[in-house]
Amino acid sequence: MSAIDFTSQNDCFTLANGVKIPCIGYGTWQTAPGQTADCVKTAIRAGYTHIDTAWVYGNEPEVGEGIRASGVKRDELFVTTKHWVTERGRQKTAAAIDVSLKNLGLDYIDLYLVHWPCVEKISPDWKEINAETWRGFEDACKAGKLRAVGVSNYQAKHLNALFDMCSVKPMVNQLEFHPGYTQWENIRFAQENGMLAEAWSPLGSGAVLKDARLTEIAAKYGKSVAQLCVRFALECGVLPLPKSTNPERIRANLDVFDFSLTEEDKSELLHFPALGFSGFLPEDAPADAIA
Repeated sequence: MSAIDFTSQNDCFTLANGVKIPCIGYGTWQTAPGQTADCVKTAIRAGYTHIDTAWVYGNEPEVGEGIRASGVKRDELFVTTKHWVTERGRQKTAAAIDVSLKNLGLDYIDLYLVHWPCVEKISPDWKEINAETWRGFEDACKAGKLRAVGVSNYQAKHLNALFDMCSVKPMVNQLEFHPGYTQWENIRFAQENGMLAEAWSPLGSGAVLKDARLTEIAAKYGKSVAQLCVRFALECGVLPLPKSTNPERIRANLDVFDFSLTEEDKSELLHFPALGFSGFLPEDAPADAIA
């Protein structure tokens, strides 16, 4: 199913192993402590069935609380969390998965991602370190703790090395993606290798929302810049994970199924001047951020 075929937030992409993943997720990165449970409950009641978190966000327990407070059955929701860099290695990964399950109050995780790759500046054995961590993912899949597995912030060199050393290929690569920073080569690489690309920070951490040109383009469709960015991701075959703590905007970010971008506008967004880039790349980030 292409983005053009999507008619509601309940439509799904299908991962390489056949698992279906709702086409828009609710992101929880940078949500303040004490807010996450209410935001997750609000998002689920607004219609989101896909929630994205990570151990390092420090809010897995609140995500679980929000899920329970929503009143929606567990099997009607899709929950993603992520493995942190301090837990690299097969045995430490196994323990980290159990910690996340306990934090979330869940019996299984729908999608578990490696948050950052180990890179050469961290260790000359980065390929083997990534592979050994991945073996912990494969073990947890066999044990029924994970329905699907993938990575985040991986570039082609990291994926190619992992492909050569794993028996279960990653099904997802979650990357920063928004007008002004699309990482298009990495997006296409994922898609060409049977992986779903997901967009973290599809709103450019808010930086894109006041851009005059984006405001002008969005107004043509009677939409907000946030809605334009969510729709843009979908039309690129990328699953967006918008985040807001405002109930009205949480709902509005799902209202993207009644318009389509012109090819001209889509091309402009793909080639938009640099804007909103977080500065996070595995080869360039400070060592203490990824090791």
